[in-house]
Amino acid sequence: MNDRRQEGLDGDRSELSAAEGGSISGRRPMRRSWLFVAGLAAVGVLFIAVFPARTYLDQHRQRQEVLAQIKATDARNRSLEQRIATLHTDAEVERLAREQYNLVRPGEEAYAILPSRQPPPPPAPAAAKAKPRPGWLRRTWKSITSVF
Repeated sequence: MNDRRQEGLDGDRSELSAAEGGSISGRRPMRRSWLFVAGLAAVGVLFIAVFPARTYLDQHRQRQEVLAQIKATDARNRSLEQRIATLHTDAEVERLAREQYNLVRPGEEAYAILPSRQPPPPPAPAAAKAKPRPGWLRRTWKSITSVF
């Protein structure tokens, strides 16, 4: 019976200490576990939402760059196709032959106009030859010998 009273008294002490503002050792691990769960949830949100979002934005930027390159390449291809179409005409071939190779049709005479001869530029005025400055060794030797 003393044991039961002793257990009852111990139970009263723990209730008394909790009522007086003491802490029950069972509550602290409960708070820590909630903090741990909240931390894991935050890390989970980072892995599920933030990191894929950054990857998505990087891929979106790269896609825009590639689309811009494709548009530039398409425009260049269109201009080259127009140039090819122009080069397949007889008029363009004749123009290039006359312009680049100085060719003429049979019966035509070709004249070449040479540039006029330019007079030689006037000679530059003869500058007075500057006396070369002596090197550091000669200057040092001169300063040492001038003392004696």
